[in-house]
Amino acid sequence: MLSVRIIPCLLLKDSGLVKTLKFKNPKYLGDPINIVRIFNDKEVDELVFLDISSTKNGKPINYEKIKDIASECFMPLSYGGGIKTVDEIRTLLGIGVEKVAINSATVTNSILISQASRIFGSSTIIASIDVKKNLFGKYEVYINGGSVNTKIDPVTHAQRMQELGAGEILINSIDRDGTMKGFDTKLIELVSSAVSIPVIACGGAGNVEDLRDAVINGKASAVAAGSMFVFQGPHRAVLISYPTQEELKSYFR
Repeated sequence: MLSVRIIPCLLLKDSGLVKTLKFKNPKYLGDPINIVRIFNDKEVDELVFLDISSTKNGKPINYEKIKDIASECFMPLSYGGGIKTVDEIRTLLGIGVEKVAINSATVTNSILISQASRIFGSSTIIASIDVKKNLFGKYEVYINGGSVNTKIDPVTHAQRMQELGAGEILINSIDRDGTMKGFDTKLIELVSSAVSIPVIACGGAGNVEDLRDAVINGKASAVAAGSMFVFQGPHRAVLISYPTQEELKSYFR
């Protein structure tokens, strides 16, 4: 068993799965239930589902769809997208979700992090932080599906989330999202070095070497990827894949 978690991070849009490029131009992948079943067969460590319909368009959380997905998952499932209240978290946990990823509310209603971690336990709460560089190369936190720049420094924000009780940080580079050109290891290392809770790196993975780079050089505790696990070849044909345990062990010895 690997000590490093390798996590497919999948995007829900309405009733289907999509993949974005730098948080834009979502490409339809297929039915989430079918894709979950494939990942079951491949014995992945855990899954993260982020609903971009709820995040950007303000649609209510689709509990029925999430319940259906959770019932098919043989691995731990995390969900994020439009979470604003303790009651929503309670409902999600009640239908089979193990962890919730909270993004926009970490800025607009940060007390939710402390309330939720106190009620449900910090291990249940992931603070999801989307980051983009400005014209001067400075990292800034974005919310609302990458559409609103808060001008907040991600390192300061991650430390604040830890203080409020978050059990993990999911750090996602908007600039690297879907590019398959490697993680922003500088960003990951800055955040990982500033907090003592686990940091999940996301945004840019194209191969197993990239995953290893995020752990070795970025000091991430876990790595998440989307395009790497759903696309094949230069034309980005949809093909669900996941490295074998033997392949992963050769990189994470």
